[in-house]
Amino acid sequence: MRPGFLSNIFASSTTAFIVLAFFSLRASANYFVVTNPAASAQWPNNAANLVTWQKGVLDGVDMFDLEMARMSQDGLILVARNVPAAQGKLNIQLQDIPPADDYFLIFINSTHGVLHTTSSRFTILAPSASPSGSVPSPAGSVPTVTVSGSPNPTILFATTFPPVVSAAQMLLPPVHLSQLLLTFVGVFFGVAWTLALGS
Repeated sequence: MRPGFLSNIFASSTTAFIVLAFFSLRASANYFVVTNPAASAQWPNNAANLVTWQKGVLDGVDMFDLEMARMSQDGLILVARNVPAAQGKLNIQLQDIPPADDYFLIFINSTHGVLHTTSSRFTILAPSASPSGSVPSPAGSVPTVTVSGSPNPTILFATTFPPVVSAAQMLLPPVHLSQLLLTFVGVFFGVAWTLALGS
């Protein structure tokens, strides 16, 4: 005699265990934060400005493309391709960029269209203007990328860094003991229940 309502409940519970275990293996807490430019930062034109970020260690993002855009206008300024994510900073030299208060940076994998993060909105000042507050000094230990003019769809990235070697390998998510145990418990109870119902 088979208890019908129990077998339906347990079968759906086993399925839920397996599905939860699968998704727990795929879940990852990506952490990618732009720390500079901060909100309402002012970047002087015709000067080098520092971009800084922090990101997760095991997120699989070894490099990214950096683009600059405005909220009120279409078009992108392609800053740098294949930026090494581990370096955490980059200098951007602005030359005759149109002044406005609605710029933001886009950290993206433009090949696959994966957006990693965006910066806060910041201002680019006119060449004759000075920032009202302090501006972080450019970092001497990292490259400086020079961008100029308005967005132009025919202009390629201002700089292309060499590909990061480790980006070519396939990264598998780490399997935690709790996730593995949850999977085995679900499978064990599913097999035991199936064998008990079959006899």
